[in-house]
Order: sequence, then C-alpha cells, then structure tokens
Amino acid sequence: MVQSKSKSVLLLCGDFMEDCEAMVLSQSLMGYGVSVDAVCPGKKAGDFCRTGIHNSSGHQTYSEFPGHNFAVNARFDEIDFNKYDGLLIPGGRAPEYLAINSSVQSLVRKFSNSGKPIGTICHGQLVLAAAGLLEGRKCTAYPPVGPVLIAAGACWIEPETMAKCVVDGNIITTVTYQGHPQFIKHFVKAIGGNISGPDKRILFICGDYMEDYEILVPFQSFQALGCHVDAVCPNKKAGDICPTAVHDFEGDQTYTEKPGHNFTLTADFEGLDASSYDALVIPGGRAPEYLALNARVIAIVKEFMEAKKPVASICHGQQILAAAGVLKGRKCTAYPAVKLNVELSGATWLEPDPTDRCFTDGNLVTGATWRGHPQFISQLMKLLGIQVAF
Repeated sequence: MVQSKSKSVLLLCGDFMEDCEAMVLSQSLMGYGVSVDAVCPGKKAGDFCRTGIHNSSGHQTYSEFPGHNFAVNARFDEIDFNKYDGLLIPGGRAPEYLAINSSVQSLVRKFSNSGKPIGTICHGQLVLAAAGLLEGRKCTAYPPVGPVLIAAGACWIEPETMAKCVVDGNIITTVTYQGHPQFIKHFVKAIGGNISGPDKRILFICGDYMEDYEILVPFQSFQALGCHVDAVCPNKKAGDICPTAVHDFEGDQTYTEKPGHNFTLTADFEGLDASSYDALVIPGGRAPEYLALNARVIAIVKEFMEAKKPVASICHGQQILAAAGVLKGRKCTAYPAVKLNVELSGATWLEPDPTDRCFTDGNLVTGATWRGHPQFISQLMKLLGIQVAF
C-alpha cells in the first residue's frame, strides 16, 4: 500500500542511457507512489530516448546492444525546478554528452545548491563532475569513471562489488544497476520516504528469454523494500544465468525482440521449498510457453494458489496460470494475445485498455505488459502489507 504526499522526482535522460537504469528507477518509484518526470535536452513529451543494454560478458569491457525505447513525458526547457523533490541520473553512454551541456550543468547545480537529493549511477557521475559538485565529496561509480571523478576533486570510494552504493549528504552514487536495491532504498529515504511492513519472502519463477523489464523491475523493486527475493529456474542453480529478451512496441503488428541483460539466479530450483515463500511472481516474455509444460512449475503455482498466498503474473506469465488450471472463475488480464489461454481456462477476461492497467482478484494480481509495472508493484505491495509513506 502506498501513502504519498505528492512527491515528485526528475529523471534526466539521453539517448543510449542504460536501459534498466532508467526504467527500474522510474517504475519502482512510481510503484511506491512517487511522480516521475523524464526529460531529455532537445526532446519533448512523447519523444523517445533510445537505450543501451550493457552486459559484462567476460571481455575487457561491457557489451552494448539496443534496448527498449524509453518515452520522456515532459519537456526539458520547461522544467520548473521547484516542483521536484529529487533528481536521478541514469548511466550508460548518455552522460558523456549530457555532461558538456551547459543547461544540464545549470539544472544539476540548482538541485545541489538547494540540498535536494541527487542520485547518480554508473557513468551518471560524469554529470556531477562537469557541474563542479564533487570537490571533497565521497562517491563511487563504474571503475573506469574513477580517474575523472578524482580529477574533479572527489573522494573516490573504490567499489569492492558492482553493487556498491555510497551516500554523502544529498549525493547518492552507485556503481551499476546491480546496486539498484540499496540505491533506491537510500533515495526513497532521502526524499522523505519511510518503508514499513512485514519482512516478506518472494519467489520468482524464471526462464530463458523471459522479458527483461518484467524480471528486473519487480525483482529489484521488492529488494529495495527490504524483501528477501529469490529467482529460480528449472534445471538451473544459484549463480546460473538466464538470458532475457527486450520486447518493445515499434509499430509492427506484434512486438519486436532484442537481446536483454543476463539475469543471475539466486537459488536452486532442485529441492526448492516453495512453502517458505509468502508470494509468487511470474514474469512474461517467451519463457512461460515452455515453463507451462514443466510439472514442478505447475505444482508450485497450484501450491501458492491453494494456500491463497499472493500470486502476481504479467504479460505471457498467465500461460502458466492457465496451464495450472487455477484461473477458473477468476478475473484477470494478460497480454492481449494470451486472451485465448485465459478464456479457455475458465477465467473472466479483463480488457487491458490501456495496456498499463493491472487488476487484483483476491490473491491474484495480473498485468498486461511491462508498462503496467507501477500498478503491478503497488497492488502486490498492498497484498503483502508493505507501505511507503511520505
């Protein structure tokens, strides 16, 4: 459940910013009840920023593939600085050129001079350096950014892991998107948020080519809320990788697909004690097509539904619910192409119009696409008794 007093945050975007460093941050905060305006110099509301998928694949540097198209919802040159409670700057390649934009530098200085929280991630710290904000300040970043920050007068904190997060006054920095949970938690606190509710254990059923956002956004959002979150996949163990897929809507008759991030599993599927978890989440993408054929996956879904524990499923994840026979007499939505599965399973179809709509029916939360993550997160929070108050 969310209790908010109209907190508002500005997200500074640019072409080829890191894909999930924009979306996880924005959708997590919106799920907690915070308003997020995304802006980019030279772009207006409704325009897109192209993003990059950055993976560490064992080479001397990270790889980059095209990510989702990220829509900005406000105009940079119409920003009213006073309406915002904090500023977020994702990483990727965008900060390299945003840092040399005088209007961007001026905006960032306004946030700094007012003492409002500024959260930057990965290469985003280049913008802070260019604005002259790091003299004597402790910060971390993606390691190759270190020499620039040191030259800017920063007290460099060497990251022992890619999830390292450093807080120095109103400046919050982290190394990569692996640090999102702590980063988001610190930022929520900095803008006056208080997270409360019981410690919950949440299980994610994963598979190769699940949708990138549909695992990363809710997974890291609930980690930031203090939940113990595990991700498992049949025939895989903790530390193994599931490749993900980027599904986007680019004017074709169906969505496009591109390679996503590599997602690291946190627990073994073999020997899993599903009864030790308080909720189940099923991401969409292409994985549910074959996970629906796995007898153990079906048994886990039935166990949660019979126990009336919260189950949240999005997009194509409802293919698994349909195969498990747990939708009869229930109301739910899904990606429109999954409507046949839902109706043949005996459920009442709820039209996702627009596709960011999510619905709760008893212990079941369903959504149509990753665009619905804010509602998806908020509705699952309510079932779990977790609150963010401002």
